Amino acid sequence: MPKREFIVSSGRGAGVRLDVYLSGERNHAARSRIHQFIEKGMVAVNARPKKPGYKLKEGDRIEIEGDLEEHENAAGTLQPEHLPLNILYSDGAVAVIDKPAGLVVHPGAGNKAGTLSNALLHRFPGIAGVGEPDRPGIVHRLDKETSGVMVAALRPEAYVSLQKQFKDRKIGKVYLGLVWGRMKAKEGRIDWPIGRHVRDGQRISIHTRKPRPAETLFRVIEEMGEMSLLEIRPLTGRTHQIRVHLAAAGHPIAGDSRYGRRREKPNFPRLFLHAHLLAFIHPETGERREFVSPLPEDLSRILERARRIGA
Repeated sequence: MPKREFIVSSGRGAGVRLDVYLSGERNHAARSRIHQFIEKGMVAVNARPKKPGYKLKEGDRIEIEGDLEEHENAAGTLQPEHLPLNILYSDGAVAVIDKPAGLVVHPGAGNKAGTLSNALLHRFPGIAGVGEPDRPGIVHRLDKETSGVMVAALRPEAYVSLQKQFKDRKIGKVYLGLVWGRMKAKEGRIDWPIGRHVRDGQRISIHTRKPRPAETLFRVIEEMGEMSLLEIRPLTGRTHQIRVHLAAAGHPIAGDSRYGRRREKPNFPRLFLHAHLLAFIHPETGERREFVSPLPEDLSRILERARRIGA
């Protein structure tokens, strides 16, 4: 059985979780597959078993029994697809994408192909093996209905760095959202914990048995009739967080077919939520980079119509 060894250095791995380190080291495997190896006793640190979340120290010796690459290759089924992509920036380490509404980020139930992950694999073949096998390079996601700026990692080291920045809340995110009603305050914070709804597991809600902390900042940009345009800054990255928080506050996002008002489809054919700005520390240069996606044409038309109605 093949055996591999790694020595953790101060500049490469120290302070990083064991599973995260191995997911980036030499394109080995997805963290889910590494967890399987750890549970079977096939991974040791300094000749002793460790948990996936063990924080590595300088000088730690990692030993792996078996071929993680062989297992990953057997599991990888994602196919590259030539799909249109609006690449705002790429440099070999990261790619910044302006995602259109309607595009699913990675394969899942009911979406086995035609995703952003398929398109990235075609555009950047070297991304294969960076992170999870069915979502290479993906370090965060946007809902299918949400448009806007995203970043993907093209190298293992960039993947680890960006994941850590998201976890440590060092990523700057600004969304634009059109909501129903006028906010009581021109700016504020919504910090209700959220989780799966107590009765409907397909929905996220503040009414949950397993609440997880969630924080969303908002600022009113413009008011028009019974609607408000908001600048929204999520401090955490929970599923559907912005949509759930604003709906629970009595101000659902226009066009939200899951959490919003009924009978608004003719005027709002899609969710009015756009990831406008994304800022992060470049994994290789250490420079803070900031990227902006302008409001797309369809949302601009909806906004102009809302202004005319509210005038």
